[in-house]
Amino acid sequence: MLVSQRPEALLLLADGTLFRGRAIGATGVTMGEICFNTGMTGYEEIFTDPSYTGQIMVMATPHVGNYGVKAEEVEGPAISIAGLVVKKYSEVWSRTGGDGPLEVRLGGVVGISDIDTRKLVRHIRDNGAQNALISSTIMDMEVLKLTLAAAPSMAGLELSSRVSTPQAYEVGPGDGAFRVAMVDFGAKRNIERCLIERDCRIKVFPLDTPLSEMLDWRPDGIMLSNGPGDPGAMPKSVALVKSIVQSGLPVFGICLGHQLIAESLGMATEKMHHGHRGINHPVKDLVTGRDEVTSQNHGFVVRWSDAEKHPSVEITHIHLNDGSLAGFRLKDRPVFCVQYHPEAGPGPNDSRYLFDRFVENMRSAVRVERHHPQNA
Repeated sequence: MLVSQRPEALLLLADGTLFRGRAIGATGVTMGEICFNTGMTGYEEIFTDPSYTGQIMVMATPHVGNYGVKAEEVEGPAISIAGLVVKKYSEVWSRTGGDGPLEVRLGGVVGISDIDTRKLVRHIRDNGAQNALISSTIMDMEVLKLTLAAAPSMAGLELSSRVSTPQAYEVGPGDGAFRVAMVDFGAKRNIERCLIERDCRIKVFPLDTPLSEMLDWRPDGIMLSNGPGDPGAMPKSVALVKSIVQSGLPVFGICLGHQLIAESLGMATEKMHHGHRGINHPVKDLVTGRDEVTSQNHGFVVRWSDAEKHPSVEITHIHLNDGSLAGFRLKDRPVFCVQYHPEAGPGPNDSRYLFDRFVENMRSAVRVERHHPQNA
């Protein structure tokens, strides 16, 4: 369909800023927290990442849809974003091995194209993430303002229960060298892929599964996945994570999993001005001195001062753009976590060594168990 043939659409921000463009995807009205991703590629992985639940995604790259979609690049069971904002939306795609146009993946997502996304990204960067609304059916500004004013803030919002698996399932080699129990707060499939590549059998559990049920499966380690929403609004998950940390098993937390470990240790998390979302964020590993380019997607962060003064915590990673906390480990047990996404999807592979570190922690724990069995 020609751009001129698409219905008119509006993008309204909570601070009153208005953009006019053309409708893409489904027609209707959608609301959510507006944020931007600076990645030049990887739109399919971004749109299907469960961590983006409840958010309207602005793509900084000017062309979206030009290379279609591919099943192997899906990161969740469905499109997760609440809405989509792009400069140019391409219905024509070209890619060897592709499955079809982006339109087949968007489904019922309401979107808008043909707006100045550079101006919009600068506005969000300068004024902060905020609620926004896209409409291609209602054009009455007073109605839209009242509708947007009623939308809940991301701060205080629990969203993981919307995207966690409803029932446990297993993936990976049946005779894998290690058994990993993963608590699904909104896990990306690339976490499973990275563990399977390291000969792990994985059982993915709903976020409200008691630790005792996980231990009945006899895991060698526990993975705490990424996910959406405010970690401060998840007291039941914090209590579960506290028991997991105290179990003595090797634990690896990613993104929301990292934040929940912090909350379980009494450290606070706080809302960021506009968050980190992209595939080129620089991080320094303070243990090795090595710099890495990382994939990131978060709007909350662990308070640095709380981690710095915690007697059991060693800060291991720092974000080089703003100095925020990007990872820590416990001094007295095999527990570590990072704020970013070492599994990428999309993004670079610089941080995949963290999965090797987790596997080595499990290998060391298995050696100890074999030499000093609990019932000896």
